[in-house]
Amino acid sequence: MLVKHLPRDSALNRELHGEVSEWSVTDHLLAAAVDHLAAANWMFACVNSGEDDQPEPPTPVPRPEYPEAEADGKPPGAVRHAPDAVPDTGPGGQAPSPGQLARFFG
Repeated sequence: MLVKHLPRDSALNRELHGEVSEWSVTDHLLAAAVDHLAAANWMFACVNSGEDDQPEPPTPVPRPEYPEAEADGKPPGAVRHAPDAVPDTGPGGQAPSPGQLARFFG
């Protein structure tokens, strides 16, 4: 019972779970918010720039490695969504064009 209620940053939790034990729910939510804001800004820049001046997609905030990760690389109980908050590529493996993004969000 005592071990179950140890603080998140205890030596035992750090040994068992590594860097993950130092990340709180708030840290994960802030990282997700930053990633989504970066993706939204990237999409806005893509729609409002010329075909030749397309910006590079944003790099997601680094997350800690989960030692108990499942086969798909996500921790147990994690929400599965689009990888790293960057839009998936369309047919043919290419990112959507600014026109396609404008029609989607327009």
